[in-house]
Amino acid sequence: MTANLLDYDLEGLAAFCERHGEKRFRATQLFRWIHQKGACDFDQMTDLAKSLREKLKVAAHIQGLQVISQHESSDGTIKWLFDVGAGNAVEAVFIPEEDRGTLCVSSQAGCAVGCRFCSTGHQGFSRNLTSGEITAQLWFAEHFLRKHLARDERVISNVVMMGMGEPLQNYAALIPALRTMLDDHGYGLSRRRVTVSTSGVVPMIDRLGLDCPVALAVSLHAPTDALRDNLVPLNRKYPLNELLDACNRYLAHAPRDFITFEYCMLDGVNDQLEQARQLVSLVRQHQGQGIWCKFNLIPFNPFPESGLLCSPPEQVAAFGKILSDAGIVTTVRKTRGDDIDAACGQLAGDVKDRTGVGKRIARQRIVMLKPVEATAVATKEI
Repeated sequence: MTANLLDYDLEGLAAFCERHGEKRFRATQLFRWIHQKGACDFDQMTDLAKSLREKLKVAAHIQGLQVISQHESSDGTIKWLFDVGAGNAVEAVFIPEEDRGTLCVSSQAGCAVGCRFCSTGHQGFSRNLTSGEITAQLWFAEHFLRKHLARDERVISNVVMMGMGEPLQNYAALIPALRTMLDDHGYGLSRRRVTVSTSGVVPMIDRLGLDCPVALAVSLHAPTDALRDNLVPLNRKYPLNELLDACNRYLAHAPRDFITFEYCMLDGVNDQLEQARQLVSLVRQHQGQGIWCKFNLIPFNPFPESGLLCSPPEQVAAFGKILSDAGIVTTVRKTRGDDIDAACGQLAGDVKDRTGVGKRIARQRIVMLKPVEATAVATKEI
């Protein structure tokens, strides 16, 4: 079986070349052809010796993902559905803005975390993606967009690992993909422009800080463990105090001076003003010297199975004002691509659930006991 070269970062490709009797510098040439020029035919790589090209045809291939569908939003957002085999499909989304082009990338077919407000979690979980399948989303999107927009320069300036899946539960495949994104011979992205979003896998946050400290976004969504246990089930294993301590440790290695806390605004669940004040207290307990975080308030994008509603805009504004008045940088995420189900929390793809997590979520609902209290959420069988 031949090797898919999209699976390798530059160091891995150098090792591959050495195993086949080639000098390490050949890997740099090959890496540039694949990632900077989008080549998948070895005969195109004219500065490689013919003998090497023939060797590569026998030992390797460059295989991207088959595009099942492409949808473009009225705001210019593009969503692709990629076939990853065995009846599974994952989604990636390109979000164009005046000063940047952001690609949202998936790391798993489905997700086992099961956050209540996330459409991916309701699909269940099938498997981890390979490094090549993660990288292939960027590889395809970058070179498709260059042709589509008739541009020679780089189109995608930012990558966010905020698509389907929990990236830190697919760590072994994630790291080579991140290194390919950052490598100057690959996509040359700044560490500040590559973001890993996690629901809070504390041990892997520590490892990421040591191995590849890119920008970190944490799906917080609640100011107390009682509430977060229901919204983000992983909190039962890694509660808030442990999570925020890990965030502090991460900043010792990170190339930027704050963590982004993502907070999905759910009407009557986590959007009360007292809960905003509890968030301020939570941050101040852990921040040490200076403000080390910012909040990104995310209007919830409803889907039928969730049983949840988006907070009214005036409630989001009042909630954000409490955070801002406390000196915490707070933004409200602009909804993009919701008309093609490409907005935050809407990515679902097509997943053959091997774990039954989707069915378990479907058997539960959130019941509000006392809407104005931060602990007023319980899970109940129906």
